[in-house]
This record gives sequence, structure tokens and C-alpha cells, in this order.
Amino acid sequence: MIELAQQFFPPGVVQVLSGDDSLGPMLTEHPDVAKISFTGSTGTGIRVLQSSAPSLKRVTLELGGNDPAIICADIDIPKVAARVAMKSFVNSGQVCISIKRLYVHSSIYEEFMAELSKATKSLVVGNGMDESTDLGPIQNAMQYERLKDFVASIKRDKLTIAVGDLENTFSTGNGYFMSPLLIDNPPEDSRAVVEEPFGPILPVLKWDTEEDVIHRANNSADGLGASVWSRDVAQSERMAGQLQAGLVWINNHQELQVDAVFGGHKHSGIGSELGIEGLKAYCLTQSVMHDKDGA
Repeated sequence: MIELAQQFFPPGVVQVLSGDDSLGPMLTEHPDVAKISFTGSTGTGIRVLQSSAPSLKRVTLELGGNDPAIICADIDIPKVAARVAMKSFVNSGQVCISIKRLYVHSSIYEEFMAELSKATKSLVVGNGMDESTDLGPIQNAMQYERLKDFVASIKRDKLTIAVGDLENTFSTGNGYFMSPLLIDNPPEDSRAVVEEPFGPILPVLKWDTEEDVIHRANNSADGLGASVWSRDVAQSERMAGQLQAGLVWINNHQELQVDAVFGGHKHSGIGSELGIEGLKAYCLTQSVMHDKDGA
């Protein structure tokens, strides 16, 4: 991809640098680097900001998310359940704007869970190069071990599992493979709800009133994405406007378009990418004031 891009940009504009943990500080501390744009975890983003501060670099950060999705009572249950399964588990949940917390109206909770469970069980885990595979491996050993610890905390908390087997969710063969887990109505303060797993783990919770579910959806240090699923346009727009997230979808999730600004609220980032605002983040402003009688 970079080789293709280099055909359209002046020499030196588009480059790829690879290295170990020393490469990041070399860039963030270098006096001739004027702008840093980082996408990754909140913890690393904080270190990028700290390292860039002495030279007062311009910094854009797109960091972690714990995206809520709110399912209203009037939706087409089989259709939405199938879509939500993919929006939650695609790339084995390793997408910053995957659905990470799912709030389902209590009046349809059981039926929706049945359809969501069916859709989740149908997902095939395996070699990502195989056309029959839906979910590939966890990206690296460190994240794989972190997910093992996450699952251990689910066991300790004795949460109810709707889909998956806590004893056999990880592959015993070669590769960092993990089967998806659906957690049935866990406590709001459980690690499974509070913390972004960045893996194929989805807590599903009940809600009754708009006020309550908006409060719970916003009760997070993160604010990257969120979604509302409803056929009622007025209801969905009313709820979407109250969600504390940089990008809110109605009847969708995890879709980006280049002309729509994308940036996180709260601990999910600083500044924005995409859209006109995203382009302006790579520019410096200058005002030239001319006094015609001053000389």
C-alpha cells in the first residue's frame, strides 16, 4: 500500500519505519518532527503525549473505546442480532470501535439473546486466509495473555455465560485463537463491562428506561463510539444526542466515511481525524494583516 501511495506523493512524504520500543520515543522527542498522530491504547497515548510535551508538538490521539450499543424494543430482532454479532466480533473484537457493551431492552431481551446466541455460535474461528473463516487469531502474545487474565476474572466473578466455554475458549494448538464469549446480564461494575477487552468478549445487559440506559452507557472513562438501534427516528436521534461519544451511529456501528469527522471524547483521544477538521489538524494557521497606510 505504501509503495502505491509513494507514486502520488513527493519523495519522503510517505514512509514506513519499523523498530522496537525505542522507535516511538525517537519520533516523539525529535526536534524536527512537528506533528504526531497516534492510534492505539489509552495508556500508550498518555506516554506519547508526555513525550511530546517538552517540544510542544501538535498531537492527535485516537485511543481506546468501550463502545455501547443500545437496542430498542421495536427492532427486527433476527436482522439486528445477526448484524450486532458481526459488529461485535469482527476481527475477533480487535477493533477500537467494535461494540463492547450491549444494552438490550428488557421486553425483547430473551428473544434477542436467543438470536444473538445463534448468530455467535455460527461464527467460524480459524486461519484468516481461509475463506470459510469468520474470526482469525488474536494479534499478539501479549494481548492473548491479557485475554486469558480477562477470562480468569470472569470465572472468579462467576458470571453467566450465554455462549462459549470458559474452560475451552482458547486454542490448545498452534496460534492465538479464541472462541467468542457472550456474557448474560453481568453486574454493571464487573470488569467485563467496565474494561475494554479488545477481544471476542461481549457483555449483554438489560435496560428499561431511556434515562437509565443513557446514564449507564455514558458511565465510562471512554467515549469513542456508540450506537442506537431503533425504527423510531425521533427516539433514536433523541438518544444519540445524549451519548458521550465522538461518533454515534443509528442502526449501524463500526462504519467510517472519509468526510465525517472521527475523534474520541474523554479518555478516547484528543483531536480528530477525517473530514475537514481532520485535515486541518495537519495544518498551521496564519493571519496576514496589511495596513495600507503604515509605511
